[in-house]
Amino acid sequence: MPAFKTIALIGRSNSNEVAAALVTMGDFLRKHGCEVLVEKETAASNRISNFPVASYEDIGAKADLVVVQGGDGSMLNAARHLAMHGVPLVGVNQGRLGFMTDIASGSMLEAMSQILAGRHAIEERTMLAAEVHRDGEAVFSTLALNDVVVNKGAVGRLIEFLVNIDGEFVYDLRADGLIVATPTGSTAYSLSSAGPILQPSVPGFALVPICPHTLSNRPIMVSDRAVIEIILKRSIDARLHFDGQLQRDLQEGDRVVVRRAEHTVSFVHPPGYSYYAMLREKLHWSGVL
Repeated sequence: MPAFKTIALIGRSNSNEVAAALVTMGDFLRKHGCEVLVEKETAASNRISNFPVASYEDIGAKADLVVVQGGDGSMLNAARHLAMHGVPLVGVNQGRLGFMTDIASGSMLEAMSQILAGRHAIEERTMLAAEVHRDGEAVFSTLALNDVVVNKGAVGRLIEFLVNIDGEFVYDLRADGLIVATPTGSTAYSLSSAGPILQPSVPGFALVPICPHTLSNRPIMVSDRAVIEIILKRSIDARLHFDGQLQRDLQEGDRVVVRRAEHTVSFVHPPGYSYYAMLREKLHWSGVL
């Protein structure tokens, strides 16, 4: 009997390569006794009609595992939709770097065979919960797996904001913005802004200024139990992004409150997965020892 009985498939849209991989994976899973579901937007955009179609809510209620065909963006999107349901994810890399999609497309069936046989590891990843407060009221909330970013918009001028941690004033910063990154997100936008790489089990968040006007403003790491408050002091066109998605325009006086989310995301890794080997490969570090 397979370790996971009902498996949902999610994939990047409008890609012939992904569509073919989804059908191949679905047929393989059926032959191994699994019930297969395909997320409805994935099915529509990739013209897949030979498997039952399901919404994210249906997947959360019925699936034991989700296989994501795509890149890190596809994994991030699936994680935000399914975190509250606790369904574990496994990623097949059809993108570029693929820090979270650790199964190569050419070996996906071999890896899935091992996962179905129970030879796998499950790793929990912390998520962020962010709220925007305006005039004393919460006007927006969201979840993020990689990062929450406050930055300047289309106008090429610095913004100014105050940062409090657990109610204590930390600094008044003039910069292009600030990244609050989870360990998972430490290899994304945060890394390109000279932030630290955090091993996934580290219980902390990185606060990384983007092009600070004062060069002594350096990235810092705080506990993942801290409440981070970013208060817009001066801004013409500040915006809030999460996981690389534009989501909210901000105004002077807005408070962005970021904390650890109630839910986590579980990643399923095939045998032989190593976080440090992944870093060596993706970041082209020397593998000589």
